[in-house]
Amino acid sequence: MRNPSKLSDLVARRGFLIGAGVAGAGAALGTGLALPGGSPRAAAATAPPRSALMTAALGTPLDDLPDAVREAREAGPRLTGAAAERAARAARAAKTLTPFLDPLPVPRVVRGRKGELTVTMRQARVRLHRSLPYTRLWTYGGAHVGPTIEAKRGSRLRIAWENELGGDYPVAAVRVPFAYDPELPLMWDRPGREGAAVRADVAALPPWAVVHLHGAVTGGGNDGWAENAVLPGAAQLAEYPNEQPAAGLWYHDHAMHITHLNVMTGLGAGAYLIRDEEERRLRLPAGDREIPLVVYDRNLDLDEDGAFTGGLLYKGIVVADDPYELVRPFTGPFNLVNGVIWPHLDVDAGWYRFRALNASNNRPYLLKILDEDGGELPSTAFRLIGTDSGLLPRPDPVTAGVPLTPGERADLLVDFSALRGRRLRLVNALPEPGARPDLMEFRVASRAGHDAFVPPKHLATSFTPVTPPDGAPERLVVVTPVYPKDPELWEMEETEAPEGDLPIDGIVQIEDERGTVRTFRRVAATFEDPVRFTVAAGATERWKFLSLEKSEGAYPHPMHLHAVAFQGLSREVYDVSPFTFFELPGGGYGAGTTTPIRWRKSAPLTAAERGPKDVISLAPAQLITVGATFDGPPGRFMHHCHVYEHEDMMMMRPFVVQPEAVMALAPHHGHRSRP
Repeated sequence: MRNPSKLSDLVARRGFLIGAGVAGAGAALGTGLALPGGSPRAAAATAPPRSALMTAALGTPLDDLPDAVREAREAGPRLTGAAAERAARAARAAKTLTPFLDPLPVPRVVRGRKGELTVTMRQARVRLHRSLPYTRLWTYGGAHVGPTIEAKRGSRLRIAWENELGGDYPVAAVRVPFAYDPELPLMWDRPGREGAAVRADVAALPPWAVVHLHGAVTGGGNDGWAENAVLPGAAQLAEYPNEQPAAGLWYHDHAMHITHLNVMTGLGAGAYLIRDEEERRLRLPAGDREIPLVVYDRNLDLDEDGAFTGGLLYKGIVVADDPYELVRPFTGPFNLVNGVIWPHLDVDAGWYRFRALNASNNRPYLLKILDEDGGELPSTAFRLIGTDSGLLPRPDPVTAGVPLTPGERADLLVDFSALRGRRLRLVNALPEPGARPDLMEFRVASRAGHDAFVPPKHLATSFTPVTPPDGAPERLVVVTPVYPKDPELWEMEETEAPEGDLPIDGIVQIEDERGTVRTFRRVAATFEDPVRFTVAAGATERWKFLSLEKSEGAYPHPMHLHAVAFQGLSREVYDVSPFTFFELPGGGYGAGTTTPIRWRKSAPLTAAERGPKDVISLAPAQLITVGATFDGPPGRFMHHCHVYEHEDMMMMRPFVVQPEAVMALAPHHGHRSRP
């Protein structure tokens, strides 16, 4: 990096990731791609090492990085002049918003009539906090969080997603180089533009939107293909079979290249709840005691005097510009629940069911409920009963918080019976929660309520663990590290070990716990590359996700498969130090392993990860294996990292599900993975 001191501020904090996001003009995604025509060998020169400060920025604790502390002491530009004053005004403005003033909005519930429903995307003006001016948004039905759609298992629902949006793009976007002042919150933790001009390319975006029903087992034509977005005056017509167990799905924008921006406009989330008879028999809290909690972070614009304008702000922080420009995926200082900053909810002294969703661009959450003294809610009063794609076999007591990466959900039971008259806070307990850890406040009624609910000991008795048979197809998806370029998503194919010296661009060797070395080559790395994974309809497969990121404390990649529910089978930790970047003879950087990456140990899966999932958290240096049975309708789907900036910068790949008889007649059906 030409100027590593740009990142000196990061030493003041621990446990967060820069996780570089949108590629700038200097980035070359997929440089040196090794396709089946051959893999160019490495030049002698390797990429410059990542500075200790960059590694600290990826989340590794500073106690393990003495060089980062030294770099911070020796160098670090400070804000001066007008820039320093703007930053100070922004920090003061953030403190003017008082938490817990506004009641939690509860989205209205809608159901189809005769199997049909219309949801209109339209412009609206809403208040995100009572002390703020109105905010102009593009919305599902006029609210910051869309209506909750209820459907019955086995009852087909056709939805017309009508686009009646209009007006200028409602989010101001800026891009600013990183600067540090130790007396102020970090740039992404304070509002305002930092003196940068609004990006004209974002301001010129049209209301081009497509809805993806996340978690739905539906045909490819109804999945919300990213390139099939519609403009105003048109409707996206989708049919959802709902042939899947009761679950808390959700819908959000998925427009190609601009999802990370469109969700900011207000097209970020709405709940879609599938009901079935098994769930009904459990007699879980319902009605006004079943409440969605849609959590995400945002930033706000300021005028020249440092006052809030009411507008939303997408502030991209450039954390490196050599050899490529790296921009940190969005996080912001204000946590919202159901579209309101730090709301409160009045609750009775009894049991509630909360359907929690992390709808943020990049920020992971660790949800905890704390009392006035900072004590955690006891596990007898806090239980996880379901995850992304349905109920667990049995309740899991919450003893260390509920982790949620972007796209993950948690079905929670909370008992307020012993907390009459108390005020409790839902917080993000991760080390980097933004300007403040609070999400919302629960205000428990002072009188005892009548509540006959008894939590069931067993939940989804119909849940069947996925057990891929011997010889089941196996897919390997690799996520490369940050720096010297943005992280990439590689689809791999097993191959013979190459002759000669390593590294070779796109070649990764893996040594498992038995000492067996397998060699894989990259066969695809951008969305435009040909489809390499074709799945036989009804097949059960193993999908393996491997992160080659070396910084142990980095934010995880939430890996998402469309059109199927899967189940975690194993988590393993590897020594990924042999993976390296190097200069290619024709320019740019290639990447591969110098020696096999080696198995270090197994790591546990959570109860949620062993249940029905559609997003799973992939931490640095880990290999996660999931099992999935593709028993839904065939079609073309996507798999990707659910950090929105990452999927928009090509960490997203198509895959196809086809009837096996059709695959057998394909002229080139050799793309099926080896067992």
